[in-house]
Amino acid sequence: MKSKVLNGLLLAILAWFSYLLLLISLQYIPFSSDAAFLRIKIDEVKIWYYIPFFKFHVFTSFFLLIAGFTQFSRWIRTKFRNVHRYLGWAYIVILLLFSAPSGLVLGYHANGGWTSQLAFMLLGVLWIYTTIRALRFAIKKDWRRHQNFMIRSYALTLSAISLRLFKYVIVFIWHPLPMDTYRLVAWLGWVVNLVIAEVIIYRKDKR
Repeated sequence: MKSKVLNGLLLAILAWFSYLLLLISLQYIPFSSDAAFLRIKIDEVKIWYYIPFFKFHVFTSFFLLIAGFTQFSRWIRTKFRNVHRYLGWAYIVILLLFSAPSGLVLGYHANGGWTSQLAFMLLGVLWIYTTIRALRFAIKKDWRRHQNFMIRSYALTLSAISLRLFKYVIVFIWHPLPMDTYRLVAWLGWVVNLVIAEVIIYRKDKR
């Protein structure tokens, strides 16, 4: 009973933050180079490749959150195996072809100097690595390690949410300068997620 309540709570939290992320994405429809976040990227929007990669990243993030979450539903895996398989392939293909490469480009141009740039580019590299490993183990039908690397991959996907959550918490408690906040959340947004993922994997494998 407690497990069902916890799972329901986690699902509700994910749904709420996914909805907020969708609202952020909708700010760019119709697209404008001076909307929302792009207002502080005056120099970057002049670079010919920045806007296309920005669009790839923003408009695929919401789908990855939803598609990735379905991969951990036992009910979907057992009752709707084709749905699980097709959404899994969609998650991997979109991530590897669009979301992660565009994330690397945006990370290279991140605010906050080299520390933020390093954080976001490491995130992009690990995102690609964990997803490719998950795919390779699926092809080999090594389902335990496939699931473990999908947990890691999705934990990094969730950095889109946790980064913003940490930002609100830090600003509420500490009130640091904006760039100091950005440097902190650039690391906290995915490192904490990855640590939690490793704890989940350890406990799952121990069982």
